[in-house]
Amino acid sequence: MSQAATQLCRADLSYPPEAQRWPSAFPPAGASAWGDDQYGLWIEVVIGGPVQRFRWIEPGEFLMGSPEGEPERSGDEGPQHVVRLTEGFWLAETACSLAVWEAVVGDNLSDFKDDPHNPVENVSWDDVAGEGGFLRRLERLLPGLAASLPTEAEWEYACRAGTETAFNWGSDTITPEQANYNASVAYNGGPTGEYRQKTMPVKSFTPNAWGLYQMHGNVWEWCADGPRSYDGSPRENPRGETGDGKDAPRVVRGGSWIGGPHGLRAACRRTGRRVRRDHDQGFRLLLRSTSPGAERPPEAAGTRDA
Repeated sequence: MSQAATQLCRADLSYPPEAQRWPSAFPPAGASAWGDDQYGLWIEVVIGGPVQRFRWIEPGEFLMGSPEGEPERSGDEGPQHVVRLTEGFWLAETACSLAVWEAVVGDNLSDFKDDPHNPVENVSWDDVAGEGGFLRRLERLLPGLAASLPTEAEWEYACRAGTETAFNWGSDTITPEQANYNASVAYNGGPTGEYRQKTMPVKSFTPNAWGLYQMHGNVWEWCADGPRSYDGSPRENPRGETGDGKDAPRVVRGGSWIGGPHGLRAACRRTGRRVRRDHDQGFRLLLRSTSPGAERPPEAAGTRDA
């Protein structure tokens, strides 16, 4: 099946009426450009030179975790449970690139530096969200931006974009034309293929129905919180523990260029110590919004003078 055939857009999704809400403040402070396309609302933020586009992720409900029959699932992916996210958010349409990282931090320890559009990797959770890390420096560069990492629930909700299949293109199989992973290994009867053995630019492949690129593969993405049991988990806005010790775990999601295809599934969960760095670990920025509004803002695109 071709990428074009598997591409979804926002019009393909359905939501309960109460989820049809949009940010009450649009465009938000810090946006240099904004608009609306087949994926929904977007804004752009200039981060020290490079431009990062963010997509509006509406509040709503989804089924989190994997069904018992999903191939190669882990026990901590169940039981499947309904999660309601009561507030929308702006999520970067790509993982953080080398260009954006260097504009904020000044240098990096990444292994794959041949293209500034590659994702930054070899960054720990503390490098990103700890004291003196990327997010704190970004706040000083762009005061009031309210940047953070997504929670694990927010990440899976955004990844799925209305789907309940293993992958967000609406299928339980995967090919190397759809994502960057170790394609020498097959998944669920699907094909094998090229193992690229490195990261790829962050806007490679077809985005999901919310316009988000590479929620499957390329680099694992740090989440804000640590792991939580799905047994008895809160229905609304669940969040894992966030211990402060250097060995405190944090969730990573999405799979990577070096891993097999089972790790790219929307429900797959992994954890890493908050101080751990690896050449397949990156992150994706999230911007918090004001309270969602009841009506969609104007369609017109615009720009803000510097």
